[in-house]
This record gives sequence, structure tokens and C-alpha cells, in this order.
Amino acid sequence: MNMFIIDNQIYIRLGFFLGVFLLMALWEIVSPRRRLKESKAMRWMNNLALTALNSFLVRVVFSTAAAGAALAATERGWGLFNSVGTPSLPAGIVAIVILDLTIYFQHFLFHKTPLFWRLHRMHHIDLDVDVTTGARFHPIEIILSMAIKMLAVITIGAPAWSVVAFEVLLNATSMFNHSNVLLNNRIDRALRFFMVTPDMHRVHHSVIIKETDSNYGFNLSWWDRIFRTYNDQPTRGHEAMTLGLANYRDRKWLTLLWMLAVPFFYTKR
Repeated sequence: MNMFIIDNQIYIRLGFFLGVFLLMALWEIVSPRRRLKESKAMRWMNNLALTALNSFLVRVVFSTAAAGAALAATERGWGLFNSVGTPSLPAGIVAIVILDLTIYFQHFLFHKTPLFWRLHRMHHIDLDVDVTTGARFHPIEIILSMAIKMLAVITIGAPAWSVVAFEVLLNATSMFNHSNVLLNNRIDRALRFFMVTPDMHRVHHSVIIKETDSNYGFNLSWWDRIFRTYNDQPTRGHEAMTLGLANYRDRKWLTLLWMLAVPFFYTKR
């Protein structure tokens, strides 16, 4: 099964990406949460161009990516689960949870470390937040993130199937929780017990720094509650809140070349 997943992971991931993307894009049209302030066509063109560039670069830099690292670790007996002979199913389930916690800490680190924040702030300068924002990350951050993920995969000895499942889940939940969709309040409250919702994550994209520095989770909502970085609602409410960063209000930062240049400009946070 592992080899089948490795050989077909591109098609598996692409299929889920397109399916979730189309679903959330349609939901945003039918029932939007906020009125967009910027040109949707311009934002989508540049955000999706960046997504395509990132996908290409990951394939160039990491030929087999995290799933390949998992397969190599299994074959060589590397990592905790492989060394103790943990069965694939429980190992995979626990690995998904550990990898999600790893992404939480990585996200926290990229906010708190000035050098990494230079990269990550590109994700935050989007003046609207919708399904395309979920894949809008600087290429250098994407490469660093993949390296961190591969190190975690090898360290814990995650089964290859669980790594592909985690990447599909992370990609899908990132598009979901960045989406500009209206969700019933009761459903939102129920979902927040175990997963990050659009209203929960939108707080993280607030222009107010104390709100930006909260709600770091992408998939499981537990980590923000456990580590006390949870912020229930934005101060100004979801309709009135301002998104983005205070020092990046010029629309030029929404275009691809300027997005790529963000880390090389110094501005106060």
C-alpha cells in the first residue's frame, strides 16, 4: 500500500486540492462571510500563480517529499515507531496528531522569530482572506516547512500513508479555515472543539497584533487552547475587522513579484 500511495500521491493530493478548492470557492460565492475589499480577480491570479510556483519548487528541491522520507525511514528502521515495531494503523493515527502539533509550533516560531517572520508575513499581507489565502506562502517558507516536516516524519517513523493523509488533510483544512464562508454559529461552536473554523482562524489575520499572535492552529484546534494562544473573537467583529498588516496596505503587495520581495524589505511589525 505504501508504494501505491507514493507512486500516486501527486494525483491523490491534486484530486483533493481541486475538489476542496472548488467546493469552498462555490460556498464563498453562495454564502460569503464578509464583503471583499480588493479585486478578487487580481488576488486570485497572483495567489494561484504563487501556489503553482511553490508546487513546482517543492518537486524540484524534494524529489519524493515527506512521503518519500517516510518510506525511506520504514525501509531502514529509522524513527520511534519503526524502532519499536508499532503497527501501521495506530502509528499512523498518532503520527498525524504529532505532525499537526509540529505545524502548530512551526507556525508559532515563524511569528516569534524575526528572520522567519520576514518570510511568513507575506501570508499576512493579503488584504482579504479567502480560499486562495490558504495556499499563499513564500517559496522559501514552503521549502523550510517541508524540511521541518521531513525531519519530524523521520524522527517519529511515520508510515507513508499517514504522511500523505496528513498533507491532504492540512491542505484541505487550510483552504477551509481561510475561506470567506458563512457558517452557522452553533455549527461553528461545535466544530471548534476539535478543528479550526474560518471564524476562528480569521482572528489570526487581524491587523491588531495581539490578535495576529493568536490562533496558530491549522487543523486541530486543541493546541491553541492547551498552550493558551486561543482568541475566541476579533475585537471589532468579523464584518468590521481589518485584515492584513498595518505596514503593508499598498495594493502592490498583492502582486506576485512584490509578494516574493517581501522578506527583503525591512519594516516594523
